[in-house]
Amino acid sequence: MPHDLIILDGGFSRELERLGAPFRQPEWSALALMEAPEIVEQAHIEFIKAGAEVITTNSYAVVPFHIGEDRFASDGRRLIELSGTLARSAADKYPGVRVAGCIPPLFGSYQPQDFDAERAPALLAEFVGGLAEHADLWLIETTSSIAEMAAAAEATASAPKPLWVAYTLDDDSEEAGAPRLRSGEAVRDAAAAAARCGAEAVLFNCSVPEVMEGALREARAALPVSIRVGVYANAFGKPASGLAANEGLSEMRRDLDPPAYVAWTRKWRDMGASIIGGCCGIGAAHIEVLARALKDGDQSS
Repeated sequence: MPHDLIILDGGFSRELERLGAPFRQPEWSALALMEAPEIVEQAHIEFIKAGAEVITTNSYAVVPFHIGEDRFASDGRRLIELSGTLARSAADKYPGVRVAGCIPPLFGSYQPQDFDAERAPALLAEFVGGLAEHADLWLIETTSSIAEMAAAAEATASAPKPLWVAYTLDDDSEEAGAPRLRSGEAVRDAAAAAARCGAEAVLFNCSVPEVMEGALREARAALPVSIRVGVYANAFGKPASGLAANEGLSEMRRDLDPPAYVAWTRKWRDMGASIIGGCCGIGAAHIEVLARALKDGDQSS
């Protein structure tokens, strides 16, 4: 039985930048929590007005990798809680909108080799504790390996809520002919692992649109129909970034304007994706166009 379509928000960091929030590496989107929290709530509202039914807390960059060890020790929990408060405040202004509590990669995006299983539980406890009061569901996102996902899923068990898992893919997987995580692990194995951890949805995010169809096909084959699949791709060039971690800001593709991105989302919907949004570089303008196209009866396009 097909699931009803759910529209996610888009890439939060670039939307903050568009609205005038301070934005730079290494703090990334966490800088707005520190210096312009009112713009964080405004960005959430922009996505809701565009059609997002689930918004994600701006907790992605509140990790030592981005804000530093000392600042995380002194301010990390407060900033995580603030991200939840701001998302909840925005959602409560619009009946029916839900808040996804973002559990980010703790040791840097796309860095599966840096995952520290011994240190992870203490860091994850800060996110679960800081967001539990505000979130309607957990979103483990941009996770690069099965081990990284499993640790986060275990942490959320202390505050049970619906669990969504979003894996990031090797941007060259399509050319290799077999979709895989950035760790090299197969998508089928990753999807099955998320299901074993209790995920109600398995998504793919922060990877280029070109690799998503293969990942959806593999995930759908590995999962029972009761588990949703979904996509929120980024607009980074291929490869995702030529910069070292925390070195600068990646360039965005020019061929992924809203109509072009919506063409991809129609393909994903037709393959069974029932949760669709955007990641880095996919803004409120994109979400508005895709929400109209996918939710307002444009099923023949």
